[in-house]
Amino acid sequence: MDKKARKRIDLLNERLKKLRLQLAGAKAQPDEPGEPERIAKEIAAAEAELAKIKSEA
Repeated sequence: MDKKARKRIDLLNERLKKLRLQLAGAKAQPDEPGEPERIAKEIAAAEAELAKIKSEA
């Protein structure tokens, strides 16, 4: 695994951590009805990209 892929993995892990916290907050405080679904889609996309990078390395 090269340095660029490792950096991208670290970045995606940080982003996933932040998105999971946002999702928990959005579920606890339902101000905007579509927000939890939007955040869940972002999490799924980030997890897919992470899996893709890991499989290539």
